[in-house]
Amino acid sequence: MIGAMDLNASPLPEEDEDTFEGHIEEYAAQERIESGAEILRREREERRRRLKRDRPDDRPVHAYQPAMHDQYYQNKNYKSYDRNKLPPGWLDCPPFGQEIGGCIIPSKVPLSEFFNDCIPPGKRYSFKQVIHQLRVLGRKLGLVIDLTNTTRYYPTSDLKKEGIKHVKIQCKGRDAVPDNASVNNFVYEVTQFLSRQKHSKKYILVHCTHGHNRTGYMIVHFLMRSQSMSVAQAIKKFAEVRPPGIYKNDYIEALYTFYHEKRLDSTPCPSTPEWKRELDLNGEAVPDDDDDGVPAAALHENNEVTMTNDDVLGDEIPNDQQDAFRHFCYQTLKLNFGGRGNMQFPGSHPVSLNSDNLQLLRQRYYYATWKADGTRYMMLITMDGCYLIDRCFNFRRVQMRFPCRNSNEGLGEKTHHFTLLDGEMIIDKLPDSRRQERRYLIYDMMAINQASVIERPFYERWKMLEKEVIEPRNYERHNIYQSRNPYYRYDLEPFRVRRKDFWLLSTVNKLLKEFIPKLSHDADGLVFQGWDDPYVPRTHEGLLKWKYARMNSVDFLFEVTDDDRRLLYVFERGKKKLMEGSSVEFTDREPSFYSGKIIECTWDPDVQVWKCMRIRTDKSTPNDINTYRKVMRSIRDNITEEVLLNEIQEIIRLPMYADRIRNDSKAHLHTSSARRRFWLVEKSWGIYIVYLGVNEIFRYFVIRQSFFLFFFLIL
Repeated sequence: MIGAMDLNASPLPEEDEDTFEGHIEEYAAQERIESGAEILRREREERRRRLKRDRPDDRPVHAYQPAMHDQYYQNKNYKSYDRNKLPPGWLDCPPFGQEIGGCIIPSKVPLSEFFNDCIPPGKRYSFKQVIHQLRVLGRKLGLVIDLTNTTRYYPTSDLKKEGIKHVKIQCKGRDAVPDNASVNNFVYEVTQFLSRQKHSKKYILVHCTHGHNRTGYMIVHFLMRSQSMSVAQAIKKFAEVRPPGIYKNDYIEALYTFYHEKRLDSTPCPSTPEWKRELDLNGEAVPDDDDDGVPAAALHENNEVTMTNDDVLGDEIPNDQQDAFRHFCYQTLKLNFGGRGNMQFPGSHPVSLNSDNLQLLRQRYYYATWKADGTRYMMLITMDGCYLIDRCFNFRRVQMRFPCRNSNEGLGEKTHHFTLLDGEMIIDKLPDSRRQERRYLIYDMMAINQASVIERPFYERWKMLEKEVIEPRNYERHNIYQSRNPYYRYDLEPFRVRRKDFWLLSTVNKLLKEFIPKLSHDADGLVFQGWDDPYVPRTHEGLLKWKYARMNSVDFLFEVTDDDRRLLYVFERGKKKLMEGSSVEFTDREPSFYSGKIIECTWDPDVQVWKCMRIRTDKSTPNDINTYRKVMRSIRDNITEEVLLNEIQEIIRLPMYADRIRNDSKAHLHTSSARRRFWLVEKSWGIYIVYLGVNEIFRYFVIRQSFFLFFFLIL
């Protein structure tokens, strides 16, 4: 029977090594005179002098650094870095931790045999020993993830010979925690490796320099995204398998901040291990090692900045993961995949309202909503993260929580997994203050937990959106805030989330005259949504948008030639098409500043030119020629607000609309009555009253000083 592996034990020596026991007498004799640290320093210096004198060519090979690079750091007065030295504290740092996350082994960095002259035989730790010990225990190493900031510690050729995959995710040490893109890359590599294991189990060795802070930081991220646990639980779990765990407070704080959790006072940071408290020859503490001697980036204060629609939200994800997500979106929307790299943003696009498609309002049943002047995003929610999908069809991860609905009316333990939504990001300017707040307005759902719903009518998808996405979030948030120890802080998420409202056509006049002027964000018109329509990807001829005349716009590609010609392009069949005779005016900057950019322009009928409104940083291509023609048609038809309202007044008198408006109004009143069950907490003269319902048994809990009186009344 194979015994359990002691991952903190020193590795077995290779056949060509002297055993550590053979040197016990020599070391013991010296220890009677000198301390262990003094012996180590003296022997290290002796080996270096002997190595330099006798074997000048048999030294570790390191990457060549250009003279300019060296001179730069000398000018910066950076301390010179000896690439041949051992990492501080490496000798006495335990080599392994125990298994975590199913098959992950945290480790300090194995050192190649080039370092053997600096390491006593019993302390040597290389990949040959790691592989040998795992084989003895019947375990096979399949993946090594290297988090160090250098390539000097070992060559990867030995791993490749053994068929072991090596992934390099370069992370600085010292006071710089790994960046979010590196974390996403790590989690993806581990997840993919685990998903490919079918018949035989293989292990993952994760190491930084000592296998504690960077390694622990990454593993905790993986645990948080793959299992249901809090940050405190994940940190504790890592500390149990790799004592003392993460011992840098900045790393622990970064984890709590990233996952929007409150850190309790009862979760202190472990003290620095004894083996890491190494002193130099002057008795000074050796600074933490970032592997190549390059200082970590200075920490900057997080000054408050003004939010704009052009801000880039979220963190990059690996290209392979993005390709997989793109395929899921195309499959959900029942689109052909095409060639790699040819996938375009598949979200539904409205068309401009003109005198022809205005008649669709008479033929089909429509609801209306305001057209927010924000940034278009689709959103993909998975159990390991939430991803914003921009108009370039790029995915970026944001840390958000979307619990599933619990049929038992309690807190849901599961989160959404492959739920696809559509919406727009706006920036609310809060009244009576200068504070801004991002809000994601969700107006459609295409998939829920991997099941496509695009063929269902819009009104069903819209109701599902509230029931399955919004209500579970609100319910959990309410209950978390009521508890004494909230483990998740919704208020720390990067933006708020709500479902966008749609109204009967009979309310359009109030929508234009009262609602839009009071909005805390910009709006540039209306959107008319077919109430019974399926979700139609890309251009949807039945999804109509009406803009104020001054806001009708086209997105062009603008270029300035060498002979100072100013050209506007749209796309036709995926290629640039020059708009002959079209010109554009700029009011704030020189035209050359806009060259090569996508610009949104509005038409000025008085001078017959386009005027630049803004740069579209969220788009990489201009409008298609067909979109351009539809916008021009809308501009020529000039459906003003007055014309639109007159048309709608006639439309809602049609029997089709009159009957459905009457029925929908009754249904709305019935729903409102059913929702009259609510909690109302009122404080008056020290008396707290909790009201539980209407037309039901309800209770008043009257609390005055230390007396509790219970009244049960029936209406």
